[in-house]
Amino acid sequence: MDYYKKGSDIVLRQKDLDLGQTLDCGQAFRWEKAGDDTYTGFFLRKALTVSQKDDIFTFRDTTEEEFLGIWADYFDLMRDYGELKERFSEDETMRKACGYAPGIRLLRQDAFECAVSFVISQNNNIPRIKGIIGRLCERFGGFPEKEQLYGMDADDFAFLRAGFRGKYLADLCSRLESGETDIDAISALPTDEARKELMKVKGIGPKVADCIMLFGMDKCDAFPKDVWIKRVMAEYYPQGMPLCTKGCEGIAQQYLFHYIRTGVKT
Repeated sequence: MDYYKKGSDIVLRQKDLDLGQTLDCGQAFRWEKAGDDTYTGFFLRKALTVSQKDDIFTFRDTTEEEFLGIWADYFDLMRDYGELKERFSEDETMRKACGYAPGIRLLRQDAFECAVSFVISQNNNIPRIKGIIGRLCERFGGFPEKEQLYGMDADDFAFLRAGFRGKYLADLCSRLESGETDIDAISALPTDEARKELMKVKGIGPKVADCIMLFGMDKCDAFPKDVWIKRVMAEYYPQGMPLCTKGCEGIAQQYLFHYIRTGVKT
């Protein structure tokens, strides 16, 4: 990693990263644009303001310890996305998708926060998801620890104005409290087994389970399929994803998702 300290900031030179493409692509819901090429957001209760100018990134008011211990992992800076894109580009459609949004990266998020966020995301749009999560964080002074939600039923989640999703959150938290669902144990399982365990929670189907695994458990072979990705599969990959994406299908999905929504039209 090519970085240095500058006052209270950390300055990073990094290829293959674009803040807008990464933070606005629907994998995380606690980031807001704060100006030209500047975003503010959170990992759990840790806040960050980060700016970009070409391939130079300024992580503002953060220590070297926090940068290396939190943000380098969160932005997946140790993974060689240049090598990944070169590999993916053996396939023509993947080559176009990677070329269209070359700065997308996987955000390595907290598994519990991901589980809550993607339960909330069902049949929902990004502004409303952000509003619900914002109200949750406001109530608890930051994203809550799972223990803070123990004992809450659907009525207790009414302040979120999340509709039917309140009962799903209540079931998730009840199962976590009883030990029927163990996020850490699930994270250690192979992907197929982890998916089955997550789907025991009310409201978690295959797509939400795969989102939780991909974004919160670093299971890069998890492959969330929404209406856009189903369209990709039907049109370009009726026999399945190409061999060049094997083991990293979830990362390939990020490029394809962005490309099929906006790139194909242009």
